[in-house]
Amino acid sequence: MDLEPNKGKNLAISVDGKIYARYPVKTKLITPEDKDISEIAEQYAKKYLENEDIVFISEKAVAVTQGRSYPLNEIKPSKLAVFLSGKVTKTPVGIGLGSPQTMQLAIEEVGVLRILLASFIGAVGKLFGVRGLFYIVAGDKARSIDGAVEYAIPPYNNYVSKGPVNPDDVARKVSQKLNAKVAIVDANDLGVNILGASEGVDKKFVARAIKDNPLGQTDECTPIGIIRKIST
Repeated sequence: MDLEPNKGKNLAISVDGKIYARYPVKTKLITPEDKDISEIAEQYAKKYLENEDIVFISEKAVAVTQGRSYPLNEIKPSKLAVFLSGKVTKTPVGIGLGSPQTMQLAIEEVGVLRILLASFIGAVGKLFGVRGLFYIVAGDKARSIDGAVEYAIPPYNNYVSKGPVNPDDVARKVSQKLNAKVAIVDANDLGVNILGASEGVDKKFVARAIKDNPLGQTDECTPIGIIRKIST
């Protein structure tokens, strides 16, 4: 096994008293020319797999192969997107919907009415010290939109992405290729959201097992990971 943890990340984690390794799998730079994430997973991850391993794949990598990652200069934000993005709280690990371009993608994904409702409820929640209501109302499609960040691997430091389409179907297809359980994950240093999974995957377990974002989110070029129990 020639896989090593990414810089600054731990290889192992304890979940319910058991120790699991999270092996990051390095791949080539995934581009829109790669039309099928299952082929990437088969080429780079399958050779490392053992029985009972769980494969997890970055939702951004899936989105790229689905043609859902866009150069900033191709996004034309509406006036509403410009206005609402200015009200979004920025975080240290990503811009979220705090740019006109990502807010425009959110409007396209979930619709104007839902975004307006989410914005209203989010604003009311902030008055009472409650955070995160915007994304609860806006839903996973809005939550999984990624903004352009300078520390991302080029050219994706100048790209914005929607979440993947039909992530459960994607997970099942990859699972069939690898003969392993598969989850499609949206992870950063603030938290984890499991967007899709193949049959038999415990989403809550996967979220706990990768809660510290072992794949990283800069230039690691490791969009695939393997969870393996290493002690009982």
